[in-house]
Amino acid sequence: MAPTSCALCQNAKAILKRPKTGQQICKECFFFVFETEVHNTITQAHLFEPGDRVAIGASGGKDSTVLAYVMKTLNERYNYGLELFLLSIDEGITGYRDDSLETVKRNQQQYNMPLKILSYEELYGWTMDAVVAEIGKKNNCTFCGVFRRQALDRGASALQVDHIVTGHNADDIAETVLMNIMRGDIARLGRCTQICTRGEDTIKRSKPFKYAYEKEIVMYAYFKKLDYFSTECIYSPDAYRGHARAFLKDLEAARPSAIIDIIHSGEAFELREDIKATQKQQQICKRCGYMSSNDLCKACTLLEGLERGMANSVITDRARKKMDAEGPAPDNLRTIPHFRSPRPAVSIQSPSQ
Repeated sequence: MAPTSCALCQNAKAILKRPKTGQQICKECFFFVFETEVHNTITQAHLFEPGDRVAIGASGGKDSTVLAYVMKTLNERYNYGLELFLLSIDEGITGYRDDSLETVKRNQQQYNMPLKILSYEELYGWTMDAVVAEIGKKNNCTFCGVFRRQALDRGASALQVDHIVTGHNADDIAETVLMNIMRGDIARLGRCTQICTRGEDTIKRSKPFKYAYEKEIVMYAYFKKLDYFSTECIYSPDAYRGHARAFLKDLEAARPSAIIDIIHSGEAFELREDIKATQKQQQICKRCGYMSSNDLCKACTLLEGLERGMANSVITDRARKKMDAEGPAPDNLRTIPHFRSPRPAVSIQSPSQ
């Protein structure tokens, strides 16, 4: 049987089948269409302006590594005029994050981008290893997700950037739609497919890989021979997201377009005005100055629970009231530094160091 020719250029031998479209194409055409689709996502959503300072959320994993490489490539190819930085959060997970950060440091040299690393221990006084030792593995992803989101904003503020981009891909977004449906989380369901989000007191963040399939990101990293860390977080196997991920993979096996179809369905959701009226308004946390829908932001609430030895009592609003009934927080309670946006720049590691 004769080798199949590339469906796009008709010249080279096809060496892969795109999971997203089913096309059999050559390696160079795959690189071109993948990068072009990301470029189209960026330009159609008007994500950037010339002169923007953009922090790339870098974990060392496949998504953020490919994102850093593609952002550098497109910035040079299409003259976006962006100043790019790498921003990494060290959650303090021994045997996982310490190893992945070594990959980020190599990426810093490979892509010639300044790097800023901010740790949970530096910001909150707790590592995720210590959190898990305190609460177990049942709700650890709740703590990590809340702490990570605020840490990214604080790191970006320190870098004085205009924008954060993250490596969330189409699979991630489709999983989030499914999770919010299963949890009945109307507020998040109404905004989880947005490519760009920004609170009044937070830095703009977006997802250039919104329509990029995870399998294609892996293929891109493999064929480009990019340097990335492939081990999953040691605390994630028990995460609720895993159930949505397994369900989505079954759907994708039966219908490859299911991932994009779910995203488009999520985009079509629109909250009724009477439902919108019931949503809590954003305010400023009275303790740390970060955005919040309550008097205290979620990070301050979780940290207080850890400090008072009542961490499992702050996961829900009802449980929070139970902790409040125990009395006010002590005066010597460890708190998060006050959030200011933008914050004066702090030292970062340059590629030459």
